[in-house]
Amino acid sequence: MATKTVAKASDPARRVIELLAEAERTIVTAESCTGGMIAGALTDVPGSSAAFYGGFITYADAAKSRMIHVQPRLIRDYGAVSNQVARAMADGARNTAHADYAVAVTGIAGPDGGTDKKPVGLVYVAVSSELATVVIEHRFGDLGRDEIRKASVNAALDLVIEVLQGTKS
Repeated sequence: MATKTVAKASDPARRVIELLAEAERTIVTAESCTGGMIAGALTDVPGSSAAFYGGFITYADAAKSRMIHVQPRLIRDYGAVSNQVARAMADGARNTAHADYAVAVTGIAGPDGGTDKKPVGLVYVAVSSELATVVIEHRFGDLGRDEIRKASVNAALDLVIEVLQGTKS
């Protein structure tokens, strides 16, 4: 592993890297609607190589199955934007990468693609560890594509912090 020295800061990406580096743990990302924005936020942090393993951008359903082993039946039965698929993405990424933690995001950023049951702004965030996988549903509303994606990144980083601090399990 690279150096464990990470500058202290208050923003969520820095806090994630700081907590992981202090614990000598790694994280991997599995992203759909955010398209790599979580990985980008983490790697913007100087010293992130101490904790960031890498990321999977699994935008297409087939990528979820091929890259991180999400069972196609889960996507067929529940849809790519679901609690079940978010959980499978996080678990699959963590297991594939052999990382200590994984954060996954799947959602509908819009402007199209929403339905009455799954509207634009519906996002599932999952964090996987060897102890448990936590999935949180968010309904950001129709803020616009960019704002939904930014809100998803913030929600993902916040959930990672909660898991790492032991306040969410």
